[in-house]
Amino acid sequence: MTVKLISTGSPFEKTFGYSRAVVKGGWCFVSGVTGYDYATMTIPEGVAEQARNCFATIAWALGEGGFAMQDIVRVQYTLTDAALVDEVVPVLGAHLGEIRPAATMVIAGLIKPEMKIEIEVTAFKG
Repeated sequence: MTVKLISTGSPFEKTFGYSRAVVKGGWCFVSGVTGYDYATMTIPEGVAEQARNCFATIAWALGEGGFAMQDIVRVQYTLTDAALVDEVVPVLGAHLGEIRPAATMVIAGLIKPEMKIEIEVTAFKG
């Protein structure tokens, strides 16, 4: 079984030693994505815009692996503050409301203070 490694070219990937996504068989595992715009390496201040950037990166990574958003079967959201939930829920629903994958939301710190959300997904094509 072949393995395909997908990279955005972000310096984080090489420094931390991971791939943006890994495709193996009918599965695509997308690493936790934060709200950076990887073209400019900037991050917006608001959690909703960060979430939109996360989904743009996720959709790109899935596409590189031959998958689509509709193939997502699992998602984990990590927010830095429970007070951000109401602001971000409309964005989450707009992107995954019709897909309805199994989901977990965790409140925890992220590695940089400007990061307010991280989204990780698993997709399957069987």
